[in-house]
Amino acid sequence: MSSLLLGYYLIFFCVIFAWPTWRIWKNHGVNALVLPKDDSAYGLIGRLFKGLIVCVFLTLTSLAFRMDLQYLGPLVWLQNEIIRFTGYALLLGSGLLIGAAQFHMGRSWRIGIDESVKTDLVSHGLFAKSRNPIFLGMRLNMLGLFMILPCAATLAIFLLSEALISIQVRLEEEHLSKAIGEQYRQYLKNTPRWV
Repeated sequence: MSSLLLGYYLIFFCVIFAWPTWRIWKNHGVNALVLPKDDSAYGLIGRLFKGLIVCVFLTLTSLAFRMDLQYLGPLVWLQNEIIRFTGYALLLGSGLLIGAAQFHMGRSWRIGIDESVKTDLVSHGLFAKSRNPIFLGMRLNMLGLFMILPCAATLAIFLLSEALISIQVRLEEEHLSKAIGEQYRQYLKNTPRWV
């Protein structure tokens, strides 16, 4: 199971993040990875996101190489087939949701806030139902991982991802409100943050 999860996340991050970033750079000459590397609060968020990804891979790699789950603080009362199956469904569904949302964003997709390139407001497709379908997919993905491997380590990963995503979404909303103006503020009124 752990080797399968490790393989899933390797494919997930390549297909969902690395490939679209490369595609936007190749087709449009725009770097879609715009997380700052400074000492600002936003720079800290970017570093914590990267650390979170490293934690996911360290946890899954350790388990794939036969580390006993006991070392990660198992939550035995959550270990059952229904919860595990639901977790797998969330992993699959979240990947599809994120992929579809990225397709709808087209060349406007970024990892972080891009202040150097003005993009149009994307309010069609999934963005007509949720202002943040990609982040919603990421939230579901981290919940799915926790449900498949319920332990203290994956609970910490899930809770940290929830906090970081909540902060990042608000930073992006503030940026878009300033950059796009009234059109975005109207979008805020008409479209829920999540669902």
